[in-house]
Amino acid sequence: MDIKFAQENKTDAKEMRAAYCETLIEMAERNENVVVLDADLMSAMGMKPFQAKFPERAVDCGVQEANMIGVAAGLSAVGKIPFAHSFAPFITRRACDQIFISAAYARLNVKLIGSDPGITAALNGGTHMPFEDMGIMRLFPTMTALEPTDTAMLKDILNQIVDLYGMFYLRFVRKNVIQIYEQGSHFSIGKAVQLRDGRDVTVIASGYCVSEALRAADDLRSQGISARVLDMFTWKPIDVEAVAAAAKETGALVTAENHNVIGGLGSAVADALVETSPAPMEKVGVQDEFGEVGPVKYLAERYGLTASHIAEAVKKVLKRKTR
Repeated sequence: MDIKFAQENKTDAKEMRAAYCETLIEMAERNENVVVLDADLMSAMGMKPFQAKFPERAVDCGVQEANMIGVAAGLSAVGKIPFAHSFAPFITRRACDQIFISAAYARLNVKLIGSDPGITAALNGGTHMPFEDMGIMRLFPTMTALEPTDTAMLKDILNQIVDLYGMFYLRFVRKNVIQIYEQGSHFSIGKAVQLRDGRDVTVIASGYCVSEALRAADDLRSQGISARVLDMFTWKPIDVEAVAAAAKETGALVTAENHNVIGGLGSAVADALVETSPAPMEKVGVQDEFGEVGPVKYLAERYGLTASHIAEAVKKVLKRKTR
């Protein structure tokens, strides 16, 4: 990995969807097999520039995600590299069996994009708020499940997976996020990024919760608690070595995810933990609930995804720490 860190608490200047479109255009210019599919969301995902530049390689499948996956599978079978997008609940829940049978089971090369995961669906409400999408995708053999943190990581990951054969699921926010990394950084899929070192506890976060974990670490430092922070952007395959090292070196862990704690990042970390170096652990995330309508700030408080919730979980796990 070749990573440079950005100034903390700065909003990324570019929307994630703009970075997605620009990167897909660049890749399509280099590789004639890159094609884009969407489920009546070309405008919402900011993909009109791609559609204008490559009209023969942009397919709007309409509000029929299952059919879109079938089209993507067919394109892959004849050598194309399809990037298929819809809102995260629809690309996963609604098209679940088509992904499993038509693409994964067939050992095809399809890149799935789920936008506005978890509370970032915001005012679209509970029907559009996926707290289970990564849990579903993690279960599928051949699937790699990732949550790019900002535009720098998104661009790098896209440029990697276009040349990697297989099934990939990426979930990310459409609009602006907190910038964590400088442009040009390079990441290793399957390897966590250590954002902060610490000796007392490790916070393992992903996506929306990464910046909250950093804020929590700052608050905890002022209270004399040293917290390591890891960005676990790859949920499958999980970085088992980083989890084991964190357990051995800090003796306690907290996971933080914009997802149901059942089947998500916390579950993946817990699996790795129990198989390597068991240690006390707490999960910050959605506690087995459905979504609801509201601004992101309200929803973060409602579902317990803020820096203060992470700090509380750290204090709780430290009471259970034995080494």
